Amino acid sequence: MFNILVTGFNGQLGSEIKELSSNYPYNFYFTSKDDLDITNEKAIEAFILKNNITAIINCAAYTAVDKAESEIELADKINHQAIKHLAIIAKEKNIKLIHISTDYVFDGTNYKPYIEIDSTNPQSVYGQTKLDGEKALQMINPTNSIIIRTSWVYSSYGNNFVKTMLRLGRERESLGVIYDQVGTPTYAKDLAKAILDILPKINNTQTEIYNYSNEGVCSWYDFAKEIMNLAGLTCKINPIETSQYPTPAKRPHYSLLNKSKIKNDYIIDIPYWKDSLEHCLRKIGENK
Repeated sequence: MFNILVTGFNGQLGSEIKELSSNYPYNFYFTSKDDLDITNEKAIEAFILKNNITAIINCAAYTAVDKAESEIELADKINHQAIKHLAIIAKEKNIKLIHISTDYVFDGTNYKPYIEIDSTNPQSVYGQTKLDGEKALQMINPTNSIIIRTSWVYSSYGNNFVKTMLRLGRERESLGVIYDQVGTPTYAKDLAKAILDILPKINNTQTEIYNYSNEGVCSWYDFAKEIMNLAGLTCKINPIETSQYPTPAKRPHYSLLNKSKIKNDYIIDIPYWKDSLEHCLRKIGENK
C-alpha cells in the first residue's frame, strides 16, 4: 500500500489526481502551499515522517511564465530549490518520486518531435528554473524517481487556455490567436491517470525522463478553433503571428514531444487531443 504525498493538489493536475484517487488502492495526502510549503525543507521532512510517505507526486510549481521574468528568485525557489529538497529526502527514505516538468526546457527550434535526450536550451526564466529542478533531481538521483515533461496543460479545474477561450468566445465576435507556435495540448485528467497507472510499475536506479502529452499536433489557432466548434460558439478565430502578440517570456515555436518511451516502458495508451478536449468540454458543460 502506497502512502502518496501529492503536492500542489489545488492546481490543474493535482485536482485531477484527487478526483481519480478513489479509483486506486492507495492512501493519498493532498497538500497545497497553504498547508505544506515545499520550499521548507524541515516542514517537508516532518510531514513525510509523520505520515510514513512512500511516494511523492510533485505537482507544485511556479507556472506564471511571464511573471517569472521579474520574479526570478521566487520561481527558482519553487521550481529548483524545492525539488532539491524533495530529491534529498526521497533518496534518504527510499521514496518513489514523480516530478512534473515542461516542454519549455527546449528552445522550440527542432524539426521533429523532441525525445528525452535531445539538447535542452530554455528561452525563459520559467524554462530555466524547471530545467534546474530536473538537473538537481538527476544529480541527487533517488532510486525510482522519474521526470515527466508535458505541454499545453488544461483541465476543467483552474485557469487555462480552454477556459479563457470559452470566456472570450462568449464576449467577442472575433479573436486573434497565434498560429506559428505548434505543439500538443495535454488534458490534465489523462496525465493524472497515466501517473497513477505507472506509479506501481516504476523500478529504476537512475532518474528517468519521460515525455507526455496527448496525441496529435496543432497550433494555438487550431486549438482555439476546435474549442469554439465543440462549444458551439460563433466567435471568429483569426490567425496571428507571435510577433503580433509580444509577451515578456519567449515561448517555444515547436513543442511536439515524442511519447514512445513512456508508451513502451509502461504500456499505456494516450488519447488523441481532440477526443480529450471533447471530454473536458462535456465535463464543464460546454460541449454542444
